[in-house]
Amino acid sequence: MTLLDQHDVALIRAANPGPFTLSGTNTWVVGRDPCWVIDPGPALDAHVAAIEAEVGARGGAAGIVLTHDHHDHCEAAPALAQRLGARVAATRAAKAVRISDGDEVGPFRVVATPGHAPDHVALVAGAVCFTGDAILGEGSVFIAPDPGALSGYLAALERLQAMELSVLCPGHGPVVEDPAAKIGQYLEHRRDRERRVVAALEAGRRSVDELLDEVWDDAPAVLRPAAAVTLAAHLDKLEEEGRLPEGVERPKWPW
Repeated sequence: MTLLDQHDVALIRAANPGPFTLSGTNTWVVGRDPCWVIDPGPALDAHVAAIEAEVGARGGAAGIVLTHDHHDHCEAAPALAQRLGARVAATRAAKAVRISDGDEVGPFRVVATPGHAPDHVALVAGAVCFTGDAILGEGSVFIAPDPGALSGYLAALERLQAMELSVLCPGHGPVVEDPAAKIGQYLEHRRDRERRVVAALEAGRRSVDELLDEVWDDAPAVLRPAAAVTLAAHLDKLEEEGRLPEGVERPKWPW
């Protein structure tokens, strides 16, 4: 029996691989009689059909829940909701039951995890956490600049780290079987980026290209725009804390 089987969770991965989606968007189907769907993913006919088949085998759907409203996670939600006769619960998606930090929806407790998106939440059911794009199965996530985004993201990771979790079900990539280690890696990675940004600024780097070349030298060219997004969030955090020098070029937004 797999770890997912132990928690009565099914993974249905969309056929939309790419630099930002890794092997594809993960849709999760949880429980049965009835079940719940997390992040229906892109509106691909085969993907929606696979979700519908899994839901049918589990006795129908009680509802659909979104971790955030990026298209690769929510695009299929309206059509799937209609086909399943289920409501959508989300923090800000159109025609959805509104949820927020601390709410309970079905078997899930809603945990605000801003950073990747202002509306982002994780969904915790017992010892299982459905992390969306707050934590991936591999690699790191980009942080979108928004007031308090990076500090809020770090606080959310610390909050998840304090929970007794046995498995993370991410929005992309494989299941994480050691949540404490993965969350610790994410915290250290982000703090290391901040240390490197500060060091580059202290060395006189001021342009976006200079900062990216020095701090995100490991980012492939295709991910450089995402690195610039996260750089903006780091600069915002330093400014909020009164630690940003004068004359620093800021990445332009929107992208």
